[in-house]
Amino acid sequence: MKKLVLSFLLVTTIYCKNNSVNHSDHKRQSQTGEEAISNKKEILSPSKYAMTMIDGAHIHIDYSSPSVRGRIIYGGLLAYGEIWQSGAHNATWISTNKDLLINDNLLKSGKYGFFTIPNKEFWTIIFNKNWKQHGKDEYNQADDVFRFDVKPKISEQLKENLTYKVEKIGNQQGTISLSWEKITISFPFFVSN
Repeated sequence: MKKLVLSFLLVTTIYCKNNSVNHSDHKRQSQTGEEAISNKKEILSPSKYAMTMIDGAHIHIDYSSPSVRGRIIYGGLLAYGEIWQSGAHNATWISTNKDLLINDNLLKSGKYGFFTIPNKEFWTIIFNKNWKQHGKDEYNQADDVFRFDVKPKISEQLKENLTYKVEKIGNQQGTISLSWEKITISFPFFVSN
């Protein structure tokens, strides 16, 4: 009888121990599955950049690229007539290691916040001294280096993700453009010697 009780206790102990291991393995697998789902989450506004070299000038734009995702962007998500950091999250910034001439304004070599004010008929382009800020939270018009207006181009084709381009169009000149939803704005610049 004593042997029978000991055998029963031994079998019960082994069973409980194995069941406990299986339970913790199941819990571990479940956590791993949740982490895998979490890791698969799409980054909604990934960091991007656009850059080029023209006549020794390195022009670089750093921005976060939101997507349309079925929303009305201009006149909806982004109100007309209001300042926009021209991207998501942190303010978009532009840097150049040489002076640039943009719309008869001199942009000295350095790093600048890039802001816009969207409107139906025209957009205001803004270069601001404060390049390192979250969104437009710290935007101050007194820090503007200069601003000017451009006419937006409207496309029939939807551009899902915000995209900047810096393109060379001559020995000392290029264009900067922003495209998103059905709007593209662009303006030329010249490398100043």
